[in-house]
This record gives sequence, C-alpha cells and structure tokens, in this order.
Amino acid sequence: MALFTGAGVALITPFNEDNSVNYEMLKTLVDRQIDGGCDAIIVCGTTGEPATMTEEEKLSVIKCVVERTAGRVPVIAGTGANSTQTVIDFSKKAEALGVDGLLIVTPFYNKATQNGLYAHYAAAAQEVKLPIIMYNVPSRTGCNILPQTAACLGKDFDNIVGIKEASGNISQVAKLKSLAGDSLDIYSGNDDQVIPILSLGGVGVISVLSNVAPKDTHDMVMDYLNGKVKSALDIQLKYLDLIDALFCEVNPIPVKAAMNLMGYNVGGLRLPLTVIEDEHRNKLAESLRTCGLLTN
Repeated sequence: MALFTGAGVALITPFNEDNSVNYEMLKTLVDRQIDGGCDAIIVCGTTGEPATMTEEEKLSVIKCVVERTAGRVPVIAGTGANSTQTVIDFSKKAEALGVDGLLIVTPFYNKATQNGLYAHYAAAAQEVKLPIIMYNVPSRTGCNILPQTAACLGKDFDNIVGIKEASGNISQVAKLKSLAGDSLDIYSGNDDQVIPILSLGGVGVISVLSNVAPKDTHDMVMDYLNGKVKSALDIQLKYLDLIDALFCEVNPIPVKAAMNLMGYNVGGLRLPLTVIEDEHRNKLAESLRTCGLLTN
C-alpha cells in the first residue's frame, strides 16, 4: 500500500526577517496545503532548505508540521545526508516525533558506487521501522541510483516503499518500473513530468508547484489516476510556463519569491542562496498571472 497517492508538497520553510524560522507562517502553509487537497506534506526536503538549518531547527520544524497536520495527511520528513550514520541517527529522531515516513536522498558529494548506494539504504532500512522513499536527483547530488539498484532495494526491504524520481530520464523511469513492478511506488520529482511518469505506473508527485497551486497539482494527479486523462493533461500543460519559472534559478529561490508575490510572507533565504534576480522575478510574476494565481 502506497505511503500516499496523489500530490505531496515539497514544503518551503518560511523565515522571519532575522532568518529565524517563522512558525506561525509554517502553520498557515500547512493548513493551506491541506485545505487545497494536498495528499502528503514533505518537510525538510530540499525545498525546505535543510542544508542551512541546524539539527535542532530541523527537528523543531518537523515537530511543528506533525502537530499542525494532526493526522489529516501523512507527514514525510527529509532525513538524507552524505553520512549513512547521520541518516540513521536523524531518521530515528524524526521517527520519534511521529512522522509517517522518511524521504532519503542519495548521499551527495561522496559519489557512492551502486554497491555503496545499496548498502546506504539497506543500513537505514534495518535501523528504522518507518516507510522509506528514496530520492534520486543526480543534478543536485552527483549520484544516480540505477533502476537495478533501486528495484533490488524495493524487493529486499519491506520498508523501502517508494522512490522520488527526479533524474529527468523517462527511459530510466520506464526501466525502473519494468524491474521493480509493484515493489516500489514511483513519484515524479519533476513537476513538468508528472503525466509522463504517471503513464509509466507512477502513483503521484512530490511537488514544488504544489506550494503555489495545491488544488490543481492534486487534481492533475487524481484526474489521471481516475481515468480523466485529458483533464489531467490540460492541467499539466497549463502550468508548464510557471513550472519553468519556478526553476529559472535554483530551487527554492523562485518558489519562495512566488509565495511572497502571492502575499504569503515567507521571507528570504539563507546564504549561499540569494534573492531572485529582477528579470526572473518579472518572468515569475507574469507566469503566476497567466495561471490566475496573481491579480496585481
């Protein structure tokens, strides 16, 4: 059974002017997602800027999201790191806070072999009870978990239940589905490839777009899964320009700018991420207007 089916939001972490976490806005964002039909909340994933947060901050943010969500949808905590032991230790702490699952990115910088990747996820799976979704995003980690490796992990460990596929390689996703069968749930990690991945047997998306458009992101997935393929495709195509704008600079720079433009005071970013360039902000604002998300 899938940890979730549909659209899970890769939730941003809002900051105050002094760059501390804005917990009141975080609660507002959680409620907005759930009210908009979001099917799962992914906290402290890449979009949540965990790389520039202390462990204490990350645990506090996870705790806040778990408490605010109050069981309405699953909460999945990002617990990836480039040290396997760090992943295990932090995953246990997240588990103790009551999350429903873990999102573990492939270890970055180390550039592990496929044997190393297998051992990394195997070690984590043996130390925690929670369901694990692997996260494959070679453009950010320098590391690609191949279909054969991912499929073996899904078959060998009952609590490795899914993979967020953000390689951008549709052929790789097809190969993964053919090897893994029903042993792994596949989630799109790219908002512009939701329909293609669903067509290959995917069950949903872990989405940056959902931060700004939770209802349509949810509807796109569920329409497809319920056989309304034309409706789902229309939503996918409607948002292509906005999706492009949301990645005109490294994530989450544009999506935080978008939320601020829409009137949600989510603050800025922590260095080394910087404020969006004016040219890109203008492009983003125009795309938001075209999609009906910005009226001024």
